[in-house]
Amino acid sequence: MAPQKLTEYERRRLENIKRNDQMLAALNIRSKLSQLSQSTKRAQTKSYKVSPEKKQRTETPIVLRRSLRARGVAPDPLSAGGLKDDFDETQNSISKKNSKLDSETTLMKRAYEKGPISMRDAYRTDASDRKLIETILDCSTELRLSEGNEVLGSSKLGRKVRGSIDIATMKLEPENIARVVPGRIMNLKFLPTTDARIVVVGNKFGDVGFWNVNAEDEDEDGIYLYHPHPAPISGIVCNSFSLSKIFTSCYDGFIRLMDMEKERFDLVYTSDYAVFSMSQKPDDLNSLYFGEGNGELSIWDARTGKSSSSWSLHQYRINTIDFNPQNTNIMATSSTDGTACIWDLRNVGVNGPASLKTIRHERAVHSTYFAPSGRFLATTSADDMVGLFSGDTYENMTMVYHNNQTGRWISSFRGIWGWDDSYVFIGNMRRGVDVISTTGKDVVATLQSEHMSAIPCRFDMHLYEVGMLAGATSGGQVYIWKPS
Repeated sequence: MAPQKLTEYERRRLENIKRNDQMLAALNIRSKLSQLSQSTKRAQTKSYKVSPEKKQRTETPIVLRRSLRARGVAPDPLSAGGLKDDFDETQNSISKKNSKLDSETTLMKRAYEKGPISMRDAYRTDASDRKLIETILDCSTELRLSEGNEVLGSSKLGRKVRGSIDIATMKLEPENIARVVPGRIMNLKFLPTTDARIVVVGNKFGDVGFWNVNAEDEDEDGIYLYHPHPAPISGIVCNSFSLSKIFTSCYDGFIRLMDMEKERFDLVYTSDYAVFSMSQKPDDLNSLYFGEGNGELSIWDARTGKSSSSWSLHQYRINTIDFNPQNTNIMATSSTDGTACIWDLRNVGVNGPASLKTIRHERAVHSTYFAPSGRFLATTSADDMVGLFSGDTYENMTMVYHNNQTGRWISSFRGIWGWDDSYVFIGNMRRGVDVISTTGKDVVATLQSEHMSAIPCRFDMHLYEVGMLAGATSGGQVYIWKPS
């Protein structure tokens, strides 16, 4: 086949290509382009490779921030410009506790809103809790069998046994010390019975712990731990009428009933606002009084299973609720707004019960409690004062100086009455218990012991055993003083 004849355009194109190739070859351009391309590839590859040499660490790390506690500086819990602690009980307002729960807390809350929690699911200790359940149920049975026995006397009415105590005889022995729960104890109560010595405590993690002080089984230490709440325990109610039923409340708005017979924690109340305190009239099992949100006092009725009333009594949170033992229609509340108030529940109007008296402190009032006779009232405030009030309308006032500055890492001090109107017991920063006399109107003694290794903040006195006092610490320990 004869070759195809090229057109004039194609012939000139081929000649130009040949001439350009000859010029590039003469100037050695292709070789230089090849070298440049290879050099660029090596540079790009090198830039993406990790250097085999590791950066040397400095001898001492640079600390950008240290807490006050790490530097050994005690914080001011009421400083307006200081850091706020979620569990600081002296703050006027706490973001997620006085307002609607945030989304993260709401998710946690929903997990607990499903209803009752079995004691088995809430139990957190390796040893079995059968011994505890059986002991409490036995105590409850003994109480029912003894209801007609005159020996019970005033305890049958759920009232405190009154009696004087020689402070010098109160001692702390090593066998009466135990770490019941992890972390800070917010509340503690003696189980109100003479058939066993059992302490119930609640901590800032939502745990409820029991300590059977006189546990006889050598294989058990008498410590039992449950986790029925998602937030700090704000109240524990144990009633001598029904030992097997214990109410607990928490900062995330839950109130549960621990029922030993059913072996479960029933959910009896839930709120979008925090529950900061809880109490019950000594002669009324059908109602619970609790401080909710910013100064609200609510009443839960066991007969309807609902909150029956709610009144705004304070500007900020209610820290304690107490009833006059001799007239339970008279109620006292303490608040972070710097006041303690006395109310008459027989005279309730649109705005709530009638206010009989308002006691003002310069800072938050951590507690206010009636004396066993009902004739005295004691307040504990962050202004470093313990107030003593007496008279028909509590018009007689004495302010006793006491250092109440505990710091954020431990619970606030709350002074409680003993077994008569003589003494108020309150912890101090020297790992002791100060005793304030109503006659001497000052600190007249201090309970101290070489076995005391932490600061006691919260206390309870045994209803029926004069001289038995329990104190709790921020490390989860419970110390029990008894007459020697």
